[in-house]
Amino acid sequence: MSFRSRVNGRLAGLLVACAIGAGGMVGASGAAIASNAAGAAATSENGVTADTILLGQSAALTGPAASLGKQMNAGARLYFDHINQQGGIYGRKIRIEALDDYYEPEPAAKNTKKLIEEDRVFALFGYVGTPTSQAALPLAIQAKVPFFGPYTGARSVREPRNRYVFHVRAGYNDEATAILRQIQTTGLKRVAVVYNDDAYGKAELEELERALKTAADSGVQLVAREAVVRNTMEIGDAMQGVIKGQPDAIVMISAYRTAGAFVKEALRRGYNGQFYNVSFVGTQALANEVGAKGSGVIISQVMPHPGNATLPVVREYLRLLQAAGRPSEFDYASIEGFVAAKAFTEGLRRAGKDLTREKLVTALESMRSYDLGGFIVNFTPENHVGSKFVEMTIINSKGQVIR
Repeated sequence: MSFRSRVNGRLAGLLVACAIGAGGMVGASGAAIASNAAGAAATSENGVTADTILLGQSAALTGPAASLGKQMNAGARLYFDHINQQGGIYGRKIRIEALDDYYEPEPAAKNTKKLIEEDRVFALFGYVGTPTSQAALPLAIQAKVPFFGPYTGARSVREPRNRYVFHVRAGYNDEATAILRQIQTTGLKRVAVVYNDDAYGKAELEELERALKTAADSGVQLVAREAVVRNTMEIGDAMQGVIKGQPDAIVMISAYRTAGAFVKEALRRGYNGQFYNVSFVGTQALANEVGAKGSGVIISQVMPHPGNATLPVVREYLRLLQAAGRPSEFDYASIEGFVAAKAFTEGLRRAGKDLTREKLVTALESMRSYDLGGFIVNFTPENHVGSKFVEMTIINSKGQVIR
């Protein structure tokens, strides 16, 4: 028991004793004060009250990557609102405080400091991006605040494993392997990579290079590596380098605005090879950017297709969207927020009524091969990466994303 809890417990006892001493029995006001003090002792963890569990999120809510942050947040809120309407977890409603970081690391660090020190959140949830997560992680780990379900697959935020950090999605290494396998299957040999000149872009480029070394006898080679500035559509220099390499396929490691601009300009210049993207691109946002011109663009995914109602978790997601009056707003980033919220809520249930951060971590580590409804999450004390699921999707001639 913490020092704070011991003090609150002693205070409750003293108040009862004083009430008895004053009147020979516990008066109504004395009992109420004692009850409040005991309640404070039971909910002394930061971000936890008798009726609320407060989470914090930093994500892009404005700027070129805003769709990712907004959709991740919307999907999480969709599930948390559903749980709250049923009375919450042990009577506590889940509330999420979201702050805008524009997909930039410095604001993400500032937001994290505020969420931990001023807002005193119970846990950090659903951060969006590698550079932003990297900026936040040291603060979360130092404060021993759980950091759950970031929207990134970078190795740098997964290794070494930390007790307080949990990932729901597969890693960029899994996506790189799947993309390379697809390229090999189609017989393509010359590959160019266009990547954000930041932690995210460099992390996935490194994973692609690793995958190529593993499959050295495949004949696939990188003929160009071109960096682009994060949150920009200035792609001229990168375009020149890529076209010069005469690639059969272009793998883009960026967000939807940059990737969409690159696809459209490459097509305008007569490029007729294959485009690949990793899941972080923002699938629906990319499809909206390129429209019918994006026909044939392939995107690796780490979540089930948000329109695939054959899976129970997707049916639940679509049903709640319908109930919320937003039936057409299904999206990959949104369902990732939904799935992460569902997994986190199960951890809260297992942690019990006397909720603490340490109990939550232990509870999450007990979720071995837990079925969320056709999507399996596997956490153990030795493994905090919940999924290895990857599949490929493609944009069709109508600008729709299909499996």
